[in-house]
Amino acid sequence: MISTALFDILAARKGGEPILHGDLRTWDAPAMLQEIDALARHLASTRILAVLADNGPAWVMADLAALKAGAVHLPLPAFFSRAQMLHALNETGADAVLTDQPDLIVNLDFGFIRETTWNGLVLMKRKTSPARLPPGTAKVSFTSGSTGSPKGVCLGMTGLLETAAALTAYLADLPVERHLAVLPLPLLLENVAGIYAPLLRGAEIFLPSLKMLGWQGMAGFQPAALHRTASEMRVNSLILVPELAKAWAMYLESAHLQAPAELVFAAVGGARVDQSQLARWRELGLPVYQGYGLTECGSVVSLNRPGDDGPGVGRPLPHASVRIENGEVCIRSRGFIGYLDSANQTGADEFLTGDIGHIDATGHLHLDGRRKNLLITSYGRNIAPEWVESVLLAETAIAQAVVAGDGRPSLVALLVPANGCGNDDLATAVARVNLALPDYARISAWTVAEPFTLQNGLATGNGRPLRNDILSHHAVAVASLYPQEESASAIL
Repeated sequence: MISTALFDILAARKGGEPILHGDLRTWDAPAMLQEIDALARHLASTRILAVLADNGPAWVMADLAALKAGAVHLPLPAFFSRAQMLHALNETGADAVLTDQPDLIVNLDFGFIRETTWNGLVLMKRKTSPARLPPGTAKVSFTSGSTGSPKGVCLGMTGLLETAAALTAYLADLPVERHLAVLPLPLLLENVAGIYAPLLRGAEIFLPSLKMLGWQGMAGFQPAALHRTASEMRVNSLILVPELAKAWAMYLESAHLQAPAELVFAAVGGARVDQSQLARWRELGLPVYQGYGLTECGSVVSLNRPGDDGPGVGRPLPHASVRIENGEVCIRSRGFIGYLDSANQTGADEFLTGDIGHIDATGHLHLDGRRKNLLITSYGRNIAPEWVESVLLAETAIAQAVVAGDGRPSLVALLVPANGCGNDDLATAVARVNLALPDYARISAWTVAEPFTLQNGLATGNGRPLRNDILSHHAVAVASLYPQEESASAIL
């Protein structure tokens, strides 16, 4: 069975060969299997194991122990609010939690009691009624959502490992022997592409704490720490979201540095990235290649790579069937089983992504925006705001951007300046962007906004701006950018 592939590969590894590197210890296969077996015995009667812990080898071994014990793994992102944690635990009927924050779990007042400790984590259990999950569920991944209740995606292990195997085969010829996990492990992208795929490949995985990587919670992200860690560990691959890639590139540029020479592949996903920005990052030595995926499709669906690169989000991998229906990207894969509140979907069903896209003559997928975000100006022009925003974000002066203009004669933008940049820098950046855009997609006016963050409810946990919430929050500011229109309305 494919679900045993990871254990078969570990069993075949020689003792003394490093596999997982943590802050304090390096683990080989025999030591890993011993700890996985030990935890699996504690999980013998567990239905749902929630894991709330920092990045590290213990997180990876806990994930594998849940698989071995037949327990469903519920990864809990540390950026979840109290309400979101309660929602995830309640909806899944989680009866065990493994955590480095036991006091937080106790304060949730859900009846969890400490049972034992394992590799620095506390195993807590409770008695609760089981939730109804789709058959074959091995993992429940909650999307970041907004400040409201996140959505639980039920995933099957066969589909997840098929995704990892497809990635491994697609990148097999690249000299990748050391992978650095940069994203929080509860994010499915890092879990599948940054853990399962390197394990299948036989690579070493470096798992420093998030603080060592430069993550600073509400204080933001420190790219110098990421650069130092990647350089010292001489890693060959890593995964970034566009905001992290941009921060690292800006640090390299300001410090007159190049990315580590050993780094040969850096996947970038999560939001559209303009080609000019990718080119600039590559000039700084960052070997960035854009990809595309969704939690509902087992993470990665398509990916660019050296020798098979293009302006889109890459060639669909063989584990996923991708087609375009009425402009919408439709995907069939075996990772997705169903949502917690709708257990009748199976991996055989096609998933309608809501993304507008097309496939070019070379077989590469291109994303043109989100169907629900499509702006139709008062002149009847259809514009995907993600396109314009990606061009804006290619400017170093702009940290975040959200474009508005549905039903209006022109587009306007809410801009968050990069550190150290002011209004003059933003004005220069917008003028340069407008020269690169057709007249109907140019920014006619803009205003400065405070950063869109998880804490103020205007971004997801991985930094993606929540468009509707942002436009609602800044409705007055956006309206003020159309003074002539407002004046005309007042006269009428």
